[in-house]
Amino acid sequence: MKRDFIERRREVRRYLQFVQRLDAKRIRLVDDVLNVGAFEHSEEQELLKTLKANLFLLLYNLVEATVKNAIEAIFDRLSRESVSFDVCRNELKKVVLKNLRAHNVDKIQIKLVSIAQHVVTETFRKEQLFSGNVDAREIRDTAKKFGFANPITDGNELLTVKSNRNDLAHGDKTFSAVGADYDVPRLRKIAIDVFRYLAEFIENIDAYLNAKSYLATS
Repeated sequence: MKRDFIERRREVRRYLQFVQRLDAKRIRLVDDVLNVGAFEHSEEQELLKTLKANLFLLLYNLVEATVKNAIEAIFDRLSRESVSFDVCRNELKKVVLKNLRAHNVDKIQIKLVSIAQHVVTETFRKEQLFSGNVDAREIRDTAKKFGFANPITDGNELLTVKSNRNDLAHGDKTFSAVGADYDVPRLRKIAIDVFRYLAEFIENIDAYLNAKSYLATS
């Protein structure tokens, strides 16, 4: 979980650094054959808008992957420790029952050798967790479902990332239009705020797992 977050964050940082340098005219896109600028100034400015907008796709990829991996880490722990449904905290029991309702009972029944134990992990499907809707509010709802702590860091920029990502993914706005709305310093602030929020989120998941807070209290 943490290793994947660090690698994806590094990917975003490298990309943002490239956009920053291009915006500041510290680098140029050059035609290797002719050894001249690859684009006219106006063309390069339009390309820069597209590149800035693309940052929202990278940031959203980081957000959704981090949250999915965190929930998967919880179920991996439950699987490794063979945690029974009976000893799970009430919030987690509700998640498991909701997962079970989403499955075809006839197909999953054969896997439930010990229903109290296997129903916890066999009903989990990572790919069904989220679908383009992860922001701070969704994370708060998820934290409430599982019983782990919410980040205290302001997560408003996650909504900015989600909204722009969805506008691009659904074709509601062009990359050029989205990129025109954000200068590079603003993009850098958004990225830093997202990094800080997710780092705290991961710390909270680690604390949840280390304290075995997925178990019911005695």
